[in-house]
Amino acid sequence: MQNLLPIAVFLSGGGRTLENLLTHRDQHGLPIDVRLVISSRSKVRGVEIGRAAGIETRVVRKSDHPSADDYSAAMFDPVRESGAKYVVMAGFLKHVLIPDDFENRVINIHPSLLPAFGGEGMYGGRVHAAAIQRGVTISGCTVHFVDNHYDNGPIILQKTCPVLPGDTPDTLAARVFDCECEALPEAIRTLQ
Repeated sequence: MQNLLPIAVFLSGGGRTLENLLTHRDQHGLPIDVRLVISSRSKVRGVEIGRAAGIETRVVRKSDHPSADDYSAAMFDPVRESGAKYVVMAGFLKHVLIPDDFENRVINIHPSLLPAFGGEGMYGGRVHAAAIQRGVTISGCTVHFVDNHYDNGPIILQKTCPVLPGDTPDTLAARVFDCECEALPEAIRTLQ
């Protein structure tokens, strides 16, 4: 039997990426043990998905923690307690300091080919609108290790898709999300 990689998932919204990971675990043998879900918001579908899957699920709001160090501790202390070896940021929209013991153990998926269209404020539809406005013909997603700068750490892998004439941010987002659904599980398999 294959060893399962213990992970925690950080999210801020609808939980589509968490849902994709659970589908890959259950239907495609992705060797993960999701030990913990932490959301930055309480009334989001991602919290419901975690709880429905029987995963310990917590809400940690950045506004409840006066300093960056306090917020980092509130996020990573439960991860340590859970025994998770890696953290997967799955649509997590807050900046959190990465503790030294989690260097190269936190991964994120970003909806562009970094370093293009990354950085503070570049998430969701904003990324796709910027790509279309710039006139790029290829987009995609990037899975990377997280450091203390927005969308910056070492790249694990990228997947590409075309930007088609007439694309809107929504149509491009859907195509990029299809790439994300393949890229994140593939990247996690390399962490074993």
